[in-house]
Amino acid sequence: MFTGLIEETGRIRSVRGSGHSLHLTVGAHLVLEGMGPGDSIAVNGVCLTVVRFDGDSFTADVMPETYNKTNLKDLPPGAVVNLERTMAVGDRFGGHIVQGHVDGTGSILAMVREEIAVWVTVGAGPEILRYMVPKGSITIDGISLTVVDVGPDRFQVSLIPHTVAMTNVQQHKVGDLVNLEVDILAKYVERLLTGAPAADRRSGGGITEAFLKENGF
Repeated sequence: MFTGLIEETGRIRSVRGSGHSLHLTVGAHLVLEGMGPGDSIAVNGVCLTVVRFDGDSFTADVMPETYNKTNLKDLPPGAVVNLERTMAVGDRFGGHIVQGHVDGTGSILAMVREEIAVWVTVGAGPEILRYMVPKGSITIDGISLTVVDVGPDRFQVSLIPHTVAMTNVQQHKVGDLVNLEVDILAKYVERLLTGAPAADRRSGGGITEAFLKENGF
């Protein structure tokens, strides 16, 4: 589990593979401290398993599901990525619950500076936006952010200078794809209320008007 507080940025050293699988090597420093084979690390919000590492880089495999759902396949050597190690027991929980399981990608529609803030508008599909509410949480490329506004086909966040300085936001431009992970609590609530996620929902099951009446509501 992660918190969405980026520890450092790294650079893609190499991208090898064929089809929908990749071997990704990332240059890093801070996140290598205490690293061991099999450790998990979030790369642009994607939970990857370290298979090899040395003094200044690590390598992880990208499977077809991850390849298809994230922006990792679009990153060339030299691209800057956000990095975070898994949360340690007893640490302060400064962001929100981030699993590193990306739900899909969105496209940056606008980036506007207002005094010290940077407003970012991201276009996304209904399968993402249905879980978002103003003042709720969203993970963009692994960054825990607060949703400011939600529209029918987009949402908006505002970044403080520290977040901009510590992440790859400085390299982003309009049109770039970013990884999105919605708040897992919203998906659990949906499952409890309806009996199934929106994509799998069938008639029946979940909490209905009849169920509420039967139980005195």
